[in-house]
Amino acid sequence: MSAVRHRLLAVAATVPLLTLALGACGYGSQAPKDTAATVAPKGPKVDGLDQVKIGFFGNTTHATPLIGLQTGQFQKELGGTAVKSSVFNAGPAEIEALNSNAIDIGWIGPSPAINGYVKSHGKSLKIIAGSASGGVSLIVNPKKIKSLDDLKGKTIATPQLGNTQDVALLNFLSGKGYTVDATTGKGDVTVQRIDNKVTPTAFTQGSIDAAWVPEPTASKLVAAGGKALLDEKKLWQDGKFVITNVIVSQHFLKEHPKAVEAVLRASVKTNAWIRSHPAEAVKALNEKLADPAITGKPLPDDVIDPAFKNVDVTDDPLAATLQEEADHAVKAGLLKKPDLKGIYDLTLLNKVLKSEGKPPVDDAGLGGN
Repeated sequence: MSAVRHRLLAVAATVPLLTLALGACGYGSQAPKDTAATVAPKGPKVDGLDQVKIGFFGNTTHATPLIGLQTGQFQKELGGTAVKSSVFNAGPAEIEALNSNAIDIGWIGPSPAINGYVKSHGKSLKIIAGSASGGVSLIVNPKKIKSLDDLKGKTIATPQLGNTQDVALLNFLSGKGYTVDATTGKGDVTVQRIDNKVTPTAFTQGSIDAAWVPEPTASKLVAAGGKALLDEKKLWQDGKFVITNVIVSQHFLKEHPKAVEAVLRASVKTNAWIRSHPAEAVKALNEKLADPAITGKPLPDDVIDPAFKNVDVTDDPLAATLQEEADHAVKAGLLKKPDLKGIYDLTLLNKVLKSEGKPPVDDAGLGGN
């Protein structure tokens, strides 16, 4: 999901293409930007910490941290411990920040989370919660593509070679009987990897016929005259698949569990508020996006409203779909099968969920050490 998604053909002998991947993509340069919380720290410090450093992307698939910061929920749960937030535009940059202790906790797509875990031989991070599901669609030029049977000979954009949407498209095309070389993108259908920030221009200029992209890029293309031909939710059981996870440095998790628990409590409460106050939530989201440290301007109503509605916030990391997404990459020839055992630690999340009267979530056998 340009400098944002630089092409790599190998990360390690065992996992050749995972570094490429961004489940939820950002825009612009790779440099993180600091954005202050809207509520001042007040009260006792959690775990004696002066601050907790969180990272995320400035788009609708990262609605939880954006809205939670705008409403002050994260700062409220952390009391006298300040929230320091950084906005990233690339998964690898966020993983680097986590590994260098520039951030403690991050919202990130499934593929860079897998990559960070595998590259470190299971030492760098844990997935500790879910954040968002869905929000990915196949948007087509209706003058060129009338149905899913009209894809042969067409050019379809994805954000990056080997990223989550790229793998999903390759898997879909294979299931439809089309042959495509995963590395070059050439075949019965041409898969063109271009950055989301330029996809709308490529679409309106006619250099691509369609795009398999996340929000808000999908809604931008619809606003530009495109048609949503397929919502990726329809390809998954119960219409759910992970697009954004919450990760934490294993060192920070071990040393400061109360702070991690506070952030997770803020995440759970924010998601509940989003579900019960959708109109106020979309307004808060757009106000936060307009922060100069994020995008600098709000999205128009015909983009932000459908983009918000197409993303489902969730506390459940939907662990089984993480494994399935990895399996799709293996099937496409972009990845050697990774060992994801131990990538999840949902202990604190389930503690928070229990305290909030909610049922526990499952790690699909990928928890433990």
